Amino acid sequence: MPTAMAAPPTSRSTSAEDDAALRTAKAALRKTAIAKRRAWVGDRSDAARDAARHFLARVPLMPGTTVSGYIAMADELDPAPLLARLAEAGHPIALPVVVGPGQALIFRRWHAGDPLEAGPRGTRHPPPSAETARPEVLIVPLLAFDGMGRRLGFGAGYYDRTLLKLRASGPTLAVGFAFADQRVAEVPAGASDQRLDWIVTEQGAEALR
Repeated sequence: MPTAMAAPPTSRSTSAEDDAALRTAKAALRKTAIAKRRAWVGDRSDAARDAARHFLARVPLMPGTTVSGYIAMADELDPAPLLARLAEAGHPIALPVVVGPGQALIFRRWHAGDPLEAGPRGTRHPPPSAETARPEVLIVPLLAFDGMGRRLGFGAGYYDRTLLKLRASGPTLAVGFAFADQRVAEVPAGASDQRLDWIVTEQGAEALR
């Protein structure tokens, strides 16, 4: 009696294996990137001012463009000096708001000194009374980036979902904001990962695509 042959692996199982391998690769890089950013040697305030200067000199912005930033947490590169100068130049500033797991971010207008509410994962955002906004330029925090515009975040996928949604409705520029030491040879990425258009560090600003 002939021996039954094992069925070939299905595309579903192959896809699941690929997804698991991608998650593992991202988790490993994330651990390394977190440790590397925490160990950054240098004056973070100087780095923030230098990055702001490079952004303003290189990243093209139309007058009145709404720009989304973020409130820096712990050892992130702080965009506050940049946001202040953008506001002085007449650009409306918005901050992201986490609505819930698996959802895209929304954005609310913000001026320096306005009150902020606590959000998930240590984030802070404007209250519901603040005016909503649709930014055309997003200043994006990250853990690691590469020369192809791939970005590694903390794994919740908020910015990927948000950029996908915004780019479907109109031109949207994603600018990674990080220390130069956060650059790596390659960030593992899947089909749903949205790429950066620019990267700005304390050493310069570079168009990535």
